[in-house]
Amino acid sequence: MTELAVVGVPFAPPTRFAVPGRIAVGEQDAAVWRTATLTAIRRETADVVTVRLAVPGWAGHLPGQHLMLRLTAGDGYAAQRHYSIASAPDASEHIELTVDHVEGGEVSGWFHTVAAPGDTVEVRGPVSGFFAWPGDRPALLVGGGSGVVPLMSMVRHHRARRLDVPLRLLVSARGPEELIYAREYGAETTPVFTRSAPDGVAVGRMAAAHVAPLLAEQPAGGWEAYVCGSNGFAEHASRLLVAAGQPVHRIRIERFG
Repeated sequence: MTELAVVGVPFAPPTRFAVPGRIAVGEQDAAVWRTATLTAIRRETADVVTVRLAVPGWAGHLPGQHLMLRLTAGDGYAAQRHYSIASAPDASEHIELTVDHVEGGEVSGWFHTVAAPGDTVEVRGPVSGFFAWPGDRPALLVGGGSGVVPLMSMVRHHRARRLDVPLRLLVSARGPEELIYAREYGAETTPVFTRSAPDGVAVGRMAAAHVAPLLAEQPAGGWEAYVCGSNGFAEHASRLLVAAGQPVHRIRIERFG
């Protein structure tokens, strides 16, 4: 995913925050730069790869959080970027990041054209509790393009822990060939294709017809909505949610670009 800018009311996580019964992360741990070794690269689409990193001492994260990554060249020049964590939290001391190839991007370009297993980078985090989902409330996830990355961490966590709380994902892509994680989606996911689609599937921008049915069938306690994508997508999706009856104070937005 591309560099993030969190939009909304600033949120300061408590000294310790946790996935219930699993992982607690202290602020001191999250502030330490750690060496991460690249162990695997897999291609998601023509322009998107997922990288798996071994991070000794990684204390864990909440689904929806991101981290700071630092790449240092041989001459000492360093570039830093924020990347959403794509993997579910576990105790393996491994994390996965999904990286969109940004034209001219120093770090994304390196991951796509140079990086190989055994290479190292530095990471610090996890960062931000505002967009985190601890798995304790119904989650309505709405992502556009690479904005699905932090939402996929939530989906994977939901599956790994076999959580009972309802979770639904609406994900928008230009076409099937650009749908990140296409092989992983299940019954919880509704894809929306804006430019091309398989036979029998409508083509068009995410609309009220996609959102309204989910809001019409509210789970107990209502949905907590998480929206992630470009500025334009986040604005559009949020307006759809509000128009369908989702309370504004229960929409969390993360934008990029």
